[in-house]
Amino acid sequence: MQLYHSCREAMKYCIDSKTFAAAWLYNDEKPMDIHIHDCYEIYYSISGGKQFLIDNRFYNFNPGDIFFINQYESHHLYQVDDGSHERIILSIYPDYLKSFCTKNTDLNYCFTCRNTNFGHKLSLTDEEQKRFLYFVHNLTGTEGYGQDLMDKAAFLEMMIFLNKIFLKRCDHDLLEHEITGVHHEQIDGILSYVNQNLAQNLTIQNLADQFYISSSYLCRIFKDATGTTINKYITAKRITRAKALLSDGYSVTETCSMCGFRDYSNFLKSFTKAVGISPRKYAQFSTSYVSIHS
Repeated sequence: MQLYHSCREAMKYCIDSKTFAAAWLYNDEKPMDIHIHDCYEIYYSISGGKQFLIDNRFYNFNPGDIFFINQYESHHLYQVDDGSHERIILSIYPDYLKSFCTKNTDLNYCFTCRNTNFGHKLSLTDEEQKRFLYFVHNLTGTEGYGQDLMDKAAFLEMMIFLNKIFLKRCDHDLLEHEITGVHHEQIDGILSYVNQNLAQNLTIQNLADQFYISSSYLCRIFKDATGTTINKYITAKRITRAKALLSDGYSVTETCSMCGFRDYSNFLKSFTKAVGISPRKYAQFSTSYVSIHS
């Protein structure tokens, strides 16, 4: 697997190939504003010296820290000192990782479970750091015959390794599966309903009424199961759909309505905050990209 030296290039390959990509960064790219990606991300800090804002929670980067970011969790990297920040970033296409999950092994756990004392961040021991870097080298060290299978095997072994560490750090209640199977069924139904009705008026109370539960109970089980709030999830899914519609040639006005935003100013603010550019500029960029590559 190619090792990238640009986070944006790695992320683009991940999304285009619908698999995963790795970037080893020594110098900073121009930092993006607070944004949401269409993929999972793992940040591993080698040198420390930064501060991370993930879903409105600040974390300090120390050497050996690793961060797990879900596809709909907003995040932003802040400069703390003048030194360079060496780090490894893995971008993972969610459906690719989910395709390997089994009844007994949920490889999404480190991205979706947030009912922990450590939130998104784990501090790896020296031995765990060596093991993680071993997997990264295995991902990028194979060429020629069998490379695709060796990359897949190294990737799966790494994700099992990281989830095992995540589980070890969890509270005892999490290991006993605090969220019951009934809750999982409810959340699956809610996620499905939201994804199929993004153009509708999806308020918390409307959703609670739809599933015959209280709004407070809905908010609690949703946050426990997904690691984010209902409103943030809805906004992220609407932005993802908006990007697809704009790329397909729909106008900004049409996209705003089709994604369920009630007014253009809210759409403009939400889209720009998540993507880093306005919907109009994004549409122009996407159209230009398609024209060049068609």
